[in-house]
Amino acid sequence: MTEEHCIVLCTVPDSATGEQLAQSVVEARLAACVNLLPAVTSIYRWQGNIQKDAECLLIIKTRRDRFASLRDMLREQHPYELPEIIAVPLIDGLPAYLSWIDQNLEPSP
Repeated sequence: MTEEHCIVLCTVPDSATGEQLAQSVVEARLAACVNLLPAVTSIYRWQGNIQKDAECLLIIKTRRDRFASLRDMLREQHPYELPEIIAVPLIDGLPAYLSWIDQNLEPSP
């Protein structure tokens, strides 16, 4: 069992924005990997109205000790007034994959 790793979910308005954010967080070693799901429909309440929008979803693999910095970078670069940035604890995983995440969050030698 692991509680040091997490998955971060973040919706974005389009693939171009998603790719730019993914590139930024991986380059900064705040994420080991980001999956970009290109077509999700979000239905939500915003400023008193029900909204329905096409969005993309980022699935970000990282560690909890990187979350605050990751959150701050996403918030700074995100075009939304109030972006979805949610961390979900990862309770278990393939040990070799979790190790790969760790290795890719460390500074280059």
